[in-house]
Amino acid sequence: MFPLLLPEEIDRIRRFGDIAHAKAGAMLAQAGEVSPGLMVVLEGRARVSRRDAHDESHVIVEHEPGHFIGELAQLSNRPSLVDVQAITDVEVLRIKPDRLRAVLIAEAELGERIMRALILRRVGLLELGAGPIILGRANDGDVIRLSGFLARNGHPFKQLDPDTVDCAKVLIERFSLDEAELPIVLCPGGQILRHPSNAELARCIGMVGDLDPTHIYDVAVVGAGPAGLATAVYAASEGLSVLVLDTRAFGGQAGASARIENYLGFPTGVSGMALMARAYNQAQKFGANLAIPDEVASLECTADATGDSALDGYHLKLVSGETTQAKTVVIASGARYRRLDVSNLDAFEGSSVHYWASPLEAKLCAGQEVALVGAGNSAGQAAVYLAAHVKKVWLVIRGKSLDASMSRYLIERIESLPNIEVVTRNEIVELEGEDGQLRAIRHRDLDTGEEDRCEISHLFLFIGAAPNTAWLTECRVELDNHGFVRTGQDLAPGHPSLQTSRHGVFAIGDVRAGSVKRVAAAVGEGAQVVAAIHAYLAEPVTTA
Repeated sequence: MFPLLLPEEIDRIRRFGDIAHAKAGAMLAQAGEVSPGLMVVLEGRARVSRRDAHDESHVIVEHEPGHFIGELAQLSNRPSLVDVQAITDVEVLRIKPDRLRAVLIAEAELGERIMRALILRRVGLLELGAGPIILGRANDGDVIRLSGFLARNGHPFKQLDPDTVDCAKVLIERFSLDEAELPIVLCPGGQILRHPSNAELARCIGMVGDLDPTHIYDVAVVGAGPAGLATAVYAASEGLSVLVLDTRAFGGQAGASARIENYLGFPTGVSGMALMARAYNQAQKFGANLAIPDEVASLECTADATGDSALDGYHLKLVSGETTQAKTVVIASGARYRRLDVSNLDAFEGSSVHYWASPLEAKLCAGQEVALVGAGNSAGQAAVYLAAHVKKVWLVIRGKSLDASMSRYLIERIESLPNIEVVTRNEIVELEGEDGQLRAIRHRDLDTGEEDRCEISHLFLFIGAAPNTAWLTECRVELDNHGFVRTGQDLAPGHPSLQTSRHGVFAIGDVRAGSVKRVAAAVGEGAQVVAAIHAYLAEPVTTA
């Protein structure tokens, strides 16, 4: 986490930075403000510390000559999560984010050590709870939403419940808050947000910034799941300028998988979050611009007389009102989770009804009985994961068995766990509860029509997903009867692979008609589409 660089190693990277000096007591970086980049200490000593909920400082580490100051925020030019103060007069080699990425690529062995340290330091900050403070009750739907949003984006935070944590009560009194205003978020820069949306929180902590509407990217990737991140990594590493947009978090549905055991190269399995976080950091390393959360409202096309090619590239209009441009667009927007057909479902979503099974949800329902609907691999992985934390998992499926829809290794694991019970040929027909808190579910036997009631406080839904393609309406990208994007041979013999009905617009991953719904397949398509993009960009420009 804190490697010591040798003098000859520092000499090799001097060309990437500039020398800066600071007097004893001066702040080299402050939480909530964008820092100048990675700083290699040449002379003197500097202290890295974090602030707690009482605004008191806690020392994390002190750096001496040969050490470098920074973590993943410095790789992407985002606000610092910690304070850095000079203990003595210091001299540092300051390396800005774009030059830091150049170091990581040009100096392979040294770059690997630096990158590993940046990642491990972020992990340490996640464990310490640096970053924004969410003040609200643990079972509040907005608290769960905000906590889940930050956790799935790998951003450190701390959540304080006024019912269980004394300092939360102190904060309420200090800021003269009415408990009806909860939850609130205290940003590292000092701002207070009341009931913020995910996008408002992201802007406050610097996760996303303003996009330059005049800049034209080589590739705009819509969706940061395994397919979109693979595109970003391969395209950026080959010198293309890349913008990645996603409405929620990196990782997509793969990021929600508790454990992926059939992905090549991971014989002991890997959590979806860990795998996708590596891909996210890898894309940043090569210089891709990842704008998350930024939701695309529509794709607009300026086409020639044939309606086949975009003369001026493609314009993406965002929900925020911003616009951005790209020569090519990769549709990797995956799918939206299907919702249960129950009248009052929305009253419990966010607090008692969940579409992810992460440590956050596991903590909420620890020691309780839960119900999980779904028969695919995602449902199986979630059931196995939850079984380690809850009293019992009721796995409700419409089919006669799991054999037709789930991998054999997962079926065998479910059968071996005594606290998972598979309820076959059943569907949930009613939810009972009040104030957003689920109390019970009613399920019906599809063969006999008999209904049964089960006292359950948390319901997990893994019932598949519908293609996320509504934002393509204005550009009239051709879809199949189920709403998936048609590409290649599915459109016409000889049509370029992975290219849609729009010249220069490609589709990969789950959103593409005929795709194999596996992480490995999505990553493969992400790599394959970059070759197709190169071929498209190399074509001579034609006019009508």
